[in-house]
Amino acid sequence: MRKLLSARSRGSKTRSPQDHQAKYIFVSGGVLSGLGKGATAASLGALLKTHGYKVTNIKCENYLNLDSGNINPIEHGDVFLCEDGLEADLDLGTYERFLDTEVGHKNFTTMGQIYSAVIENTKNLKFNGVTVDAIPYVPEEVIKRIKKLGEENDIVLVELGGTAGEYQNVIYYEAYRIMKLRYPKDVIHVHVTYFPKPSHINELKSKPTQLSVRQLNSMGIQPDFIVGRAEAPIDDKRKGKVAYYCNLDEEDVISNPDLETVYEIPLVFAAQDFDKKVLKILHLPEGKRDLSGWKKLVKKIKSKRSKKVNVGIIAKYIATGDFELKDSYMSLLESLDIASWHNDVNLTITFINAEKLEKKDKEALRKLKSVDGVIVPIGWGDRGVEGKISAIQYARENKVPYLGLCYGMQLASVEFARNVVGLKGAHTTEVDPDTSHPIIHDIPFSEKYQRIKGEGASMRLGAYDCVLKPNTLAYRIYDKHHAFKDKSRNLISERHRHRYEFNNEYRKVLEKHGFIISGTSPDDFFVEMIELPEKTHPFFLATQAHPEYKSRPMKPHPIFVEYLKAVVKNTKG
Repeated sequence: MRKLLSARSRGSKTRSPQDHQAKYIFVSGGVLSGLGKGATAASLGALLKTHGYKVTNIKCENYLNLDSGNINPIEHGDVFLCEDGLEADLDLGTYERFLDTEVGHKNFTTMGQIYSAVIENTKNLKFNGVTVDAIPYVPEEVIKRIKKLGEENDIVLVELGGTAGEYQNVIYYEAYRIMKLRYPKDVIHVHVTYFPKPSHINELKSKPTQLSVRQLNSMGIQPDFIVGRAEAPIDDKRKGKVAYYCNLDEEDVISNPDLETVYEIPLVFAAQDFDKKVLKILHLPEGKRDLSGWKKLVKKIKSKRSKKVNVGIIAKYIATGDFELKDSYMSLLESLDIASWHNDVNLTITFINAEKLEKKDKEALRKLKSVDGVIVPIGWGDRGVEGKISAIQYARENKVPYLGLCYGMQLASVEFARNVVGLKGAHTTEVDPDTSHPIIHDIPFSEKYQRIKGEGASMRLGAYDCVLKPNTLAYRIYDKHHAFKDKSRNLISERHRHRYEFNNEYRKVLEKHGFIISGTSPDDFFVEMIELPEKTHPFFLATQAHPEYKSRPMKPHPIFVEYLKAVVKNTKG
């Protein structure tokens, strides 16, 4: 152990040239959760990218889960699905949207992953028989993962989950402290805190920030920058007070006020030269900063729009105590917003509780009849299923533009089988294992298609190819937006996250009644997209995939763009 620690304490003297390859920016949070560390880290990363640097992010989560896939979205928000199949925290979606780049397993770690790796190494005698204590072995595993990203990037932003002072994330702060000791010129710390504005005082208060920084100081950490979240911009008086009490220059207290759109944050940071200050402290030269893309986007978002539509999302992951949680559908909401900006549309989203629809609740039915478009998104299990199916039936029969995503495709197939083909009792075996007509069923595990996700559970996760049928709505959408992966083969690629599949035994009977299978896997084994003829319905499209995970603010996904166009065209006025 003495030899191990001695080698570490030598710091920069033992570094190889490769250690200088990247700079590391740790981003922590204080005072309360949900401040927007992810948006802060992503916005700073986007700015640094405009200087010509290769930038990436990594999220360090506190929980013992190995990924976010099995966490109830009501509890922790939307699970973001990556191209490589990772089911991650919604902050990874923020990274992709701001940095316009794909992220995956290497950009995400949990305390469960860290401890599992250390324990496996201990079992396999990787530590040469020493006593394996939490310190230094656990933070060293964190550092190894962070530095792995540094091999391919110039700058790595490391977002620490949770709030400073929590027991669960001390290991991540230790990882920062160790890296700062070893590489003092290559590692900095940004602390995001909250400045409350009590209504009876009507001024921003800096004391919570001061106490949060004291927490950091007690761990041997001095932040280089403080980013203050608040209702309003932080004034010079507050900046001066925080600088004095927290050992900073006043210019290193960065204001991050509430904004009309999260995509304005890079411009707000740029106005304070946050990126330039970071480059200076990291001893990196400034490139020519080009903000034209961000300025154009923000102008588009803030512009007045003449068209108005109301889209109903048939939801089940919305209730949390006495509040409604929208984070459960974050990627979908972002995709719709992005498409609305590019369509010059004022978009209203109405959440319609699927369970209340199932019970024929008058208010839920009123909401359904008031919307201009219907979306049935991802879902699991039997709760609210009949409510979703009734909404699909309403959209089909009343020619309301319909978009089904994952479960929304499966249940659209069930609804068609029941109410058009006449297959009574048709269902998915996920809900009714004994159904006489298993339109959707589970298939035997095959390494060619699926991954094991726990005992008895196999899933398709990540990117899968799909062949589109010519002269279909799906084909025309991808063709119009030049979105084919390989046009010569009518091939597209989308991300998947599901267990159950369309039962091929029912293809012919459904198609005989006007059901269109417009997309299948290249080997024709999986049904990937379904639709209804445009001569009988203005827009009825459903996909087994999740296009919402690939939409970006400057690159809206074609399906959402064309769906909203159909909703506008079909609006009730």
